[in-house]
Amino acid sequence: MISDASIANFAPVVEYMKSVPFDVSRTQLYSAAELYQGYSLEDGNYYDARIYQHYISTGKHTSSVNEAIARTLHDLAIYIALGEFFRSHHYLRCVGVMGGHALLRTDPMFRQIVYLGKRLTEQGLFMLSGGGPGAMEATHLGAWMAGRSDSQVEDALRIMSAAPDFKHPLWLKTAFAVIDKYPQDRYESLGIPTWLYGHEPSTPFATHIAKFFDNSLRENNILTLPFGGVVYAPGSAGTIQEIFQDAVQNHYLSFGFSSPMIFLGCQFWTDEVPLYPLLQKMMQHGKYKNLIMRLTDDCDEVVEALLDFQELTKSNPENFNLK
Repeated sequence: MISDASIANFAPVVEYMKSVPFDVSRTQLYSAAELYQGYSLEDGNYYDARIYQHYISTGKHTSSVNEAIARTLHDLAIYIALGEFFRSHHYLRCVGVMGGHALLRTDPMFRQIVYLGKRLTEQGLFMLSGGGPGAMEATHLGAWMAGRSDSQVEDALRIMSAAPDFKHPLWLKTAFAVIDKYPQDRYESLGIPTWLYGHEPSTPFATHIAKFFDNSLRENNILTLPFGGVVYAPGSAGTIQEIFQDAVQNHYLSFGFSSPMIFLGCQFWTDEVPLYPLLQKMMQHGKYKNLIMRLTDDCDEVVEALLDFQELTKSNPENFNLK
């Protein structure tokens, strides 16, 4: 119960929420057009940048109660909007791709992920990532180019190669050039970035963007929402963390079943970062159970494995009711 006197104490909080540069009561996910409203190459004062500047100035771990309430209400609104999004998008058809933000647009792995995202989208799945640059951008670029020819994809990659990494001043401009040249409104994808890493721009190729202040909410969602499986491209600390977080929920069948964990890049995951043999050994010793794992360099094999899982969920629906 809240007394009238207690409600009056909230008046300063309400006034503060009116002053922040973000909407604490929004009812839908972001679009790239909204986040980049006001963007120009000469002026970094677009909507998303203003929120990030406010976030930094008030402290990543803020000491202001009013600011903490405003961020929490915003993230709650985004969480509710995600729930609305999945009323018309089945969780089991959602596939995640996790991988390094530093992956260059000119790297062969970037191109491979683009074609993987394209093919999976064309097969009726929809792609999810952490919504940033590198492997994440490649995922959404692939979904954006679904239904187009390989020559058009290669043209898009050529345009974007002028700005190989997200620190390049033309990174956004070249992405917008591809969007303008190859518009689409048929296919959707979901990016889930965070202002904790706000120095990494959100990819404009994601058609729906759930951007959080709280990175723990973001990480939880990018690993619990893709019930259709997760593909792990080469990455570093963040990707490694995500692998173990995913493995835990699959081990415990936290949602009633286990989803595929596919490691893309044999040399990387067995030699450079030998997590795949480690997880295999832990499974052999019973430290992990229920993991559905595959290691490959072949995108055909990735697509086959994910589509096989889709068929499994259709033929045994009673085993894939979300808990």
